[in-house]
Amino acid sequence: MTITVRGLDDVHRYIQNAPERIKRVLQGAGRAGGKVVAEEAKDRAWSEDIRKDVIVKVEVTDDRIRVVVDVKPGWGRSLAIWAEYGTVGHYISVDREQSGGRTTRRVNKLAKGGVLVINGKPVGKTVWHKGARQEPFMRPALDLRRADAIRAAQAYIDQQVRNGAIAGGPIDEVD
Repeated sequence: MTITVRGLDDVHRYIQNAPERIKRVLQGAGRAGGKVVAEEAKDRAWSEDIRKDVIVKVEVTDDRIRVVVDVKPGWGRSLAIWAEYGTVGHYISVDREQSGGRTTRRVNKLAKGGVLVINGKPVGKTVWHKGARQEPFMRPALDLRRADAIRAAQAYIDQQVRNGAIAGGPIDEVD
């Protein structure tokens, strides 16, 4: 008895490409779930600077797909860290390297903007800042929308399977 299989190259190629196709589907699913959490985080953030900088990143390694909802580096991230964790009381002063040997009062008088001013008056050599209370937005977003994020990821996977992404069809990208 002889068995003849035709299209063995196609079967072999399919099996070779399946892990990459599955990885791409899971990557899209992670992004879909991450977007749900990111939208909730944006809704909970108290600053527009934070809201406009919330992003979703999908990091792929050989054996893991990691979804990170983060805030882009810059002023928005600084505000986000202060909001999420709060700050303890601390002293604020003009950095000697930035002052060019001038006193705080002279720096404040010469500068056109971005100067530390309290109640419309330049500060002395140092000022005590009582700290800021925390107003978390990122962790509550994850806690409240975790189930919705999982559902969004599952819906993305279901859609991709129906569209044949794993069977060799197209993979839809999530916007």
